[in-house]
Amino acid sequence: MTVTAAFFYLFATITIASGFMVIASRNPVQSVLFLILAFVNAAGLFLMMGAEFLAMILVIVYVGAVAVLFLFVVMMLDVDFAALRQGFLQYLPIGGLIGVIFLLELILVVGAYAVDPGLVRSPAVPIPAPDVMTNTEALGQVLYTRYFYFFQAAGLILLVAMIGAIVLTLRERVGVRRQDISKQNARTQETAVEVRKVPFRQGI
Repeated sequence: MTVTAAFFYLFATITIASGFMVIASRNPVQSVLFLILAFVNAAGLFLMMGAEFLAMILVIVYVGAVAVLFLFVVMMLDVDFAALRQGFLQYLPIGGLIGVIFLLELILVVGAYAVDPGLVRSPAVPIPAPDVMTNTEALGQVLYTRYFYFFQAAGLILLVAMIGAIVLTLRERVGVRRQDISKQNARTQETAVEVRKVPFRQGI
C-alpha cells in the first residue's frame, strides 16, 4: 500500500465515522464538533484529488463559518431538545418516506455507474489540463457559465433559509427595553429637556 492510499483510507474512515457520530451523538455540541471533524477530513480528500480550491472553501466557509455558527447557536440558544423529541413519532412517516427516496436515488446513482462507467469518464464539460488553466479558473468558468442559473437558485434558497431562521428566532421578550425610533424622532425640546431649579447646596 502506498502512502497516498494510506492517507485516503485514513481520511475516508474518519469522515465516515464522524458523519455517523453526527447523527448518533445525543449531545448537539458534540454533534457539531464531529461535523467539523468530518469537514476537515473531507478537505483532505479534496486535496488528494487535486481540488485545492474546494478544500480551501470547505475549511474556510463550512468549518470557519457555518459549523462554528452552528456551535454558537446550539450553545447560546436555550433549546429544549426534550420538547423537540416529543413530536418525533408525528413526523416519522414523512421522514421515513424522504429517507426511502434518498436511498433509491443513491441506488440509482450507484447502479448507473456500475452499468455504464463511461458516463462518469466522459463528462459534458471536459476538465482542461493544469498547464492550460488552473483548477480555480476552470471551476469559475463552469460555475458562472454553464451552471449560472443553478448557482443563483442555490443562493436564493440560502437567502430564504436565512430569512426563515431569523423569523423563527425573532420573538418578543418580556422585560427587555427596546428603542422606539418614531418616539425618538418625535421628541421636542419641551419633552426632551427638563429644567429644574436646585436649591443652593442641596441635591435634587
